[in-house]
Order: sequence, then C-alpha cells, then structure tokens
Amino acid sequence: MLVTTNWINDYLVNDVSTEDQAELLTAAGFPLEGTDTLPDGDVRQDFEMTSNRGDCTCHLGLAREISARTGIALSPPNLDVVDEGAPIDQEASVENMEKELCPLYTARVILGTSVSDSPNWLKTKIENRGDTARNALVDATNFILFEQGQPTHVFDLDKLAGRKIIVRMAKDGETFLPLGDGAEVIKLTSKDLVIADAEKPVALAGVKGGANASVTNDTKNILIESATFNPVIVREMSRRHKISSDSSFRFERGVSPRQVEPCANRLANVLLDVGGGTLCAGTLRDGKNLPEPIIVTMRTDYCNERLGMELTNEQIVEHLASIGFETSIADGVVTSVVPCFRGDIHREIDLVEEVGRVHGYENIPLKDTVEVRVPAFGGEAAGKQAVLNELAGMGFIECVTHSLISIDAASQFLLDGESPLLIDDDRAAAEPALRPSLIPSLLTVRKHNDDNGVQDVQLAELGSVFVVQDGKHIETTELACILDAKEDEGIGELRGVINRICSVLTASDDIVITPSTTTPWLEPGGDIVLNGILIGRMGRLSTAVQKKWNVANTTHVAQLHVAQLFEQFPPDVQSRPLPKQPAIERDISLIVDENVLWSNVYSTLKQLNLPLLEEIEYVTTFRGKNIGAGKKSLTLRMRFRGKTRTLTHDEVNTPSSEAAVALQEQLGAEIRS
Repeated sequence: MLVTTNWINDYLVNDVSTEDQAELLTAAGFPLEGTDTLPDGDVRQDFEMTSNRGDCTCHLGLAREISARTGIALSPPNLDVVDEGAPIDQEASVENMEKELCPLYTARVILGTSVSDSPNWLKTKIENRGDTARNALVDATNFILFEQGQPTHVFDLDKLAGRKIIVRMAKDGETFLPLGDGAEVIKLTSKDLVIADAEKPVALAGVKGGANASVTNDTKNILIESATFNPVIVREMSRRHKISSDSSFRFERGVSPRQVEPCANRLANVLLDVGGGTLCAGTLRDGKNLPEPIIVTMRTDYCNERLGMELTNEQIVEHLASIGFETSIADGVVTSVVPCFRGDIHREIDLVEEVGRVHGYENIPLKDTVEVRVPAFGGEAAGKQAVLNELAGMGFIECVTHSLISIDAASQFLLDGESPLLIDDDRAAAEPALRPSLIPSLLTVRKHNDDNGVQDVQLAELGSVFVVQDGKHIETTELACILDAKEDEGIGELRGVINRICSVLTASDDIVITPSTTTPWLEPGGDIVLNGILIGRMGRLSTAVQKKWNVANTTHVAQLHVAQLFEQFPPDVQSRPLPKQPAIERDISLIVDENVLWSNVYSTLKQLNLPLLEEIEYVTTFRGKNIGAGKKSLTLRMRFRGKTRTLTHDEVNTPSSEAAVALQEQLGAEIRS
C-alpha cells in the first residue's frame, strides 16, 4: 500500500515525521516495506496491508491509526456538499437488479463541467504516490480512492444510452472493452456483474470502467458512481478476466454501504473544484436499506486477562474511542458500536485486540511465569491422536498428502449423486479437484514406494475430503488405510484394523460388515455399519482401479467417516483385571450358504449368552470344490475362561455343543468334523 508522508499529515492537526509514521504504523500492525524520497522532499512509503483491514487502504485510515497512538487530533475532510442544480431524476436514472451482489448503488450528476489538466495540488498527490496523472476528472476519483478507500467512477453522461444506469448480470457472449492502454475486448459470461446503460455494459462492477462511456476532453456532463459490491464476486471476476485494479483491491476487502454516499459527496466537491459545473439536486439510490450498526460487548476482566495486564475502565474506553468506536461501560462490561469502516470486528476478542493494538503491544509487561491451562482430554484433536497412535502400533505409516488431485483421479472415487468440487485457479489447472477420498492420494504414495522397491507397505491418512452433492459443498473427515495382502487374508486383516480403530473411539462393539455393490472402486466391497449407522467402506480395490494406478499387488482399502466417532471420544469404557486363569479354546468349522455373513454367525452366538464365553474370533474362510457350489467354510474360535479356577473340558464341551446346535438350527450350517 503506497502512501506519502505529507498526504497522511493532511488529516492530522500536527505533522508527524516519516520515521515516526513508519514506527507507529508498524507497531499498529502495518509493517513498513520500503521508502522513496521524492524530489519535492515528500517521502513515498510502502506498508504491508492485511486482507481484513480495508479501512487502512487509504491515507485517512492510516492517519486515524497514528492519531489513536499519539493523541494527535484527526482532521478529516468536510463531506458536506451544496447541490443547487435541477433535480437529478430529470437527468438520469438508476436501476439495481442485483441487490445481493450490489447492496447499494448511488449516483450524482454534474452538468457543464470541463476536462483539463489537474491543478498542481492534485497532480502532485497522484504522482507522488506513484501513479500517472490523467486529467482533472480521473485524478479526482483516484484522489478519493486513496483518501477515503472508497472506489468511485465517473461516466460521460451523454454516452450512456437512455441516460440510465442498470446494475445487472452480463449475458453470455456480451463483449466489453475495459479502460487502459493496450486493453483488449473481453467476452463476458452470465456470472459477471456489470454496470450497463440501456443498451450495453459500461463497466465491470467493482473491477474496471469501460472505454465506451469514459470521460474525454469533450465531456460536459458526468455521472458519479459510488457503490458497494459483494467482495466474492469482485474477486471472482478479477481472476476470471485477469484484471486487477486499485478498486478491485479495495472491494475485495469490503466497503461499507454507509461510506458510499458520503464519499460520493466528497468526490462531487472535488470535481466541482477542479472542473466546475453545477451539481444536480439529490442522489439516485437503489439497493438495500443501510445495515444496522454492529454492537459488540466486552468484559473488562476478560480484556485484562487476555492482554496479561491491568487497564482501567477509562483507558479501555479511551483506546476504543480513539479509533472511532462509540463506547459505554456499565458493570464491568464495555458496549461498543463498531464504526462502519471496521467490517472485521464481530467478537469480544476482536475488541481485546484493538485495545492491545492502541495501547501498544510493546507496553504490555513481560511475565516471569506463564500460566498454562491444560485442556480437557477429549474431542476431535485427542481422538485423532489416539487413532494415529493405534495405527502406528499396527504397523501403518501415516501419510500427509496434498488435497488437490486431477479430475480423472477424483472421478474414480465418487458415489452415485456425487461430483468433484473444483477450484477456479489457474495455478491448479492440472489438479483442480479437491479429493473426494483419501484413497487416490494413498495410491500415489503406494506407487512411489513400489517404484523405489519398497513392497508390502501399510499406509494410512487422516484428513478432509470434499464432494458436491445436491448442489451443496460437503466436507468431512475421513480415515483411509491401504495394505497389500493375499485375497483370502486382506479382508480379515482390514476387519481387525477397523475393530481396533472403533474400539479406540467408541465403547460399542456392534460393528457389522455387509456386502455392497454401491462402491465402484471396490470388488468385492462392504459397508461398515456401527450401531446401525453407515460409517465407512472396505474391500479389495477393483481390477480397473488397480490397473489405472499400476498397482502390482492385490491392495485392500478401508475408509471410515470418523467425524461422528470423534464426538464420542473418549469412550466410556469399563476395565477389568487381567485374567489369572488359563483359557480353553474351541474351534468350530461350519459350511454355510454363500449369503451367510460373519456378522450373522457372530450375532447368533452372542445371543446365546453362553456362560464363561470370553471372546468369539473369526479365523478364516475357505471355498473349494469339496465345499460345494454356493457354499463356503467358516472357521471361528471361541475362548472360555473361568474367573477363579481352571475350567475342565467337560465345562467347555457343553456350551460348545450348544453353539454348534444353534448354528445348525438358525443358519442351516453343517458342522465339519
């Protein structure tokens, strides 16, 4: 942000030296990046500007900061105006068709003006800042921009078809020639907001004026535009058409509707001074009602606690008042009316920051000791760490990958009704899609390891995934794991991983894996269901996907939507003493129909409530000619243990037989000997 020392001093009762300005503004949060001494003795200064401080993208805003820190009174310009001409509605009209994108559009009209070179005072200010002086009318709009931070524009009224301004969306295929040497005609789309006359676009709203309604040496009548536009659409248009301007820079940081009309009056005064003419009576306005002032409260105790020092109530009120806040205090609570130009103030902590800035961070005393508040164990952060620790214990390597992938990669991991979320950024043209799954990122890492001779890696990542569903952008937290394993072992290994992860995050063990054909990148695939709720998917990576990613070994993957599980962390678990007696295990092999799931077997045995049964464990699945078509062999292990003594075989044989009978009767199982 380029400013000059003398221009800042224009708004202070007493002058402040260049060195002091630089020191004061740096301390206020605007670091000095460089200076340049000019031939007339003035100094051009370049300050770094944060995106949330649009109020300080002008000389008056920086003068306000200096005033607050020094106590030197601010001397703002007069914003009153005398309009003695004919009623403005006899000369022009305004229609705002996009009040959401243009909350307020105002226009004033000056008749009988003349275009000439700027007077020396105006020309000097514009050129000392580093800009080129054009003519009195154009330089006046730049003067208001750099003084007030409010972008404005001047149209040649006689070039506006119908002498009318219409704020509307562009039509696909409309063309527009922006102002500027070497400018080229651009093709507009229906996503562009334009300022038009009765026939054509005459400005790209908030970004650039058009050559077809610009002022020239022959201009006699002008229409002054002062408006506010949605920062997002200004940023999108600026990037889409690769047009950046001082106006778009400020609109992207937000301009308050309450500043629009006063700045139009200020510009009218300057234009009358440098170009003459008669100002028509009244202002054309179309838009929403002015927003109500924002009121924020702050506890003085909270303020002092956060700053680490004791400020009096009077000091707090004085600091806030010095930067334009209307403030009152009662019962230890400060009530502040936020000035319209401070769109970044919404919360109590924002007021604390302002008090600290004005008081001076360098004036906050250092403490020999620092109080530390240990956060309660739980929540998402603790849950994530617990999951990652558990994965590391199982031999998984944590990965952290980029969230942008190619559209082709993203399209392979979308469910029905989902589409990829794309970003509009030329720098990401090759990979514009936010990942809908962590699996493609892990496959990239898997392929990199494979190319470097590292086999049988187990990879995991915990991160955000993004999709568009029903027109809405959806972001969720996902845990993904991939491992290489034989076809008859991978599913079992993954099931064990899922059980371990769920046991860390929840006390429930009601986990069911049901076959599913709705996950196109898995064959076979299964849905992971916990307490009746779908929480993820697992299975063997499909042949097509493995071929696409040049994966040589059979790869199994699992995805868990863990955000809802983090809400339950830490689980309310009950511990029990380590067993003192040895266990006795019994294996049962049974032949069942192919459609009988392990979850059916498990739930059948659990419902028996067999005495002394400690655990039911899946062992393996076998299919073969001797088993029969449409059949499979399942082997399970039941572990029995006594609490006070070693069990006898007879005590174990009875519940084992009962389990076998239940499996035969309820599932039609054939017990293998």
